[in-house]
Amino acid sequence: MINLITRLFPLWAILFSLIAYGIPELFVDLKPAIVPLLGIVMFGMGMTLTWHNFTAVLKRPGIIGLGVLMQYLVMPMAAWLIAMLLELPPYLMAGLVLVGACPGGTASNVVCYLARGDVALSITLTTASTLLAIVATPLLTWLYVGQKVPVPVISMLWSIFKIVLMPVALGVLVNTFFGRRLYGLKHLFPLVSVLAIVVIIAIIVALNRENLTTMGMSVALAVVLHNLLGLAGGYWLPRALGWEEPICRTLAIEIGMQNSGLGVALAVKYFSAAAALPGALFSIWHNLTGSMLAGYWSRRNPQ
Repeated sequence: MINLITRLFPLWAILFSLIAYGIPELFVDLKPAIVPLLGIVMFGMGMTLTWHNFTAVLKRPGIIGLGVLMQYLVMPMAAWLIAMLLELPPYLMAGLVLVGACPGGTASNVVCYLARGDVALSITLTTASTLLAIVATPLLTWLYVGQKVPVPVISMLWSIFKIVLMPVALGVLVNTFFGRRLYGLKHLFPLVSVLAIVVIIAIIVALNRENLTTMGMSVALAVVLHNLLGLAGGYWLPRALGWEEPICRTLAIEIGMQNSGLGVALAVKYFSAAAALPGALFSIWHNLTGSMLAGYWSRRNPQ
């Protein structure tokens, strides 16, 4: 039952978004809860990791290097180009670029497993990009949109440290020392993470009810293009280099699925609630495309 509820994440996200749009007062006052909720998600991610996941980066430097490079090269640049092409307002451009500059999504490991990719590589890539996000996310956001909107790099760096690194490290510590005792409870963390992300999305939709009416289609188009470019680039570049199919699938999922929850939290804190709109829509969309892609690949032998 828990796995079924977790896999239906896109459905719950859409349902709660509709409720938030129709009755925004249910969620507007929950705005201060966005950062703590994301901390819970990152702690849950840490509970799935061990210290061996961090040392695994050293064993596959070429693949990890390309994956991280594409994560922080393709996605921020694609976000900036799409925002320029669609002439998005500065605050929406900042939100889209912020999503592009975020690390791999927390759901990518599950999607990779369902898509018959390289799960160990997926976990290692997510771990590496998450650690690098402390520096890469604020710097890349400043590089692309710093001339249009103020980007407090140092403050954002400190926030990512608190929102991402500390909860993940705490989760790894708890998993290391108490993982066996908590084995019966660990399967609940994906469900808790899904509920947390769904509530975050609902809060952002409620805060942006008026913006959705005027800018909803433009932002939705930008998010769709951004995600599809990430998935396509993540698959076809390693494919052109002659790498194995499981690796190509894994890179496509890692690069196309962003930690948009982090983008939402940072956008609300440092820009505006409207700037968090691309991240909220991305949270819904990339899980839909990831699920569909996993379903397609699961029926095809990767060898």
